[in-house]
Amino acid sequence: MTTYVAYARVSTAKQGRSGLGLEAQEEAIRAFLRPEDDLIAPTYVEVESGKRSDRPELTKALSHAKLTGATLLVAKLDRLARNVRFLHTVLESGVEVAFCDLPQVKGAMGRFIVNQMAGVAELEAGLISERTKAALAAAKERGTQLGGYRGGQKVDPALGLAERQRRSAEFAARVSPAIEEAKQRGAVSLRDIAAHLTRQGVKTRRGGPWDAAKVRQVIKASGQQATTNVRP
Repeated sequence: MTTYVAYARVSTAKQGRSGLGLEAQEEAIRAFLRPEDDLIAPTYVEVESGKRSDRPELTKALSHAKLTGATLLVAKLDRLARNVRFLHTVLESGVEVAFCDLPQVKGAMGRFIVNQMAGVAELEAGLISERTKAALAAAKERGTQLGGYRGGQKVDPALGLAERQRRSAEFAARVSPAIEEAKQRGAVSLRDIAAHLTRQGVKTRRGGPWDAAKVRQVIKASGQQATTNVRP
C-alpha cells in the first residue's frame, strides 16, 4: 500500500472554475490508484498563470506529503516538465514523487526522472553538500566538537539545548500551516486542532498520536503562544 498526496495544475482561473483539464487530471489520479492505496484529501490544485512564478499549492502539497510520509502524486508530468521552479521545489523537498502519465516510474525512479529533468538543480544540491562538508571539516579542525557525546571531551550542554530548540522550531514551522488550516476550518480548542492533524495524517516529531499538550508545544515553539486564541 502507498499513501499519496495529489497535485494537479490548470493554466487559468477559468479552467479551474469550469473543470476543463482538471476533470481529466482527477480521473487520471483515480485510475492510477490501486485498491489498496490511500489518497489523503485534499487534492491540491494550482491555478498557474504565465505571470506567476510562485507555486503556493505545490508548497502546501509538498508540506502535507512530508508531514505524513506520503508520496506526491502529480497528475500530469507534461504540464510541468519545463517548469524549473516546480522541479527545484520537488528536488529540495526530499519527497518521493509519482506521475499519473508515467505509471511505470514512481518512488525512487520518479525522483530519478525529476533529477534528469533538473540537472542544474542536482548540481546545485551537490555543491551545497560539498560546501557543508567542507565547513564541518574546517570546524572540526578548529577543535569544535561535532555530534553527540562519545567519550572524551563533553559537548557544551548549551549547544545541545540550542540544537534541540532549533529542531523544535523547524518542526513547528512545518506544522504551523496545518494548525492555521485547522483554525480556519473551525477548530476552537487544542483538542480540535489535534484531531484535525490526526485526520490529515500529520505525524508528531516522534511519530505518535497528537493531543492538546503536543499542539501547545508546537504553538509555543513557533512563537505564536501569545497570539493563539484556542482553548485547551
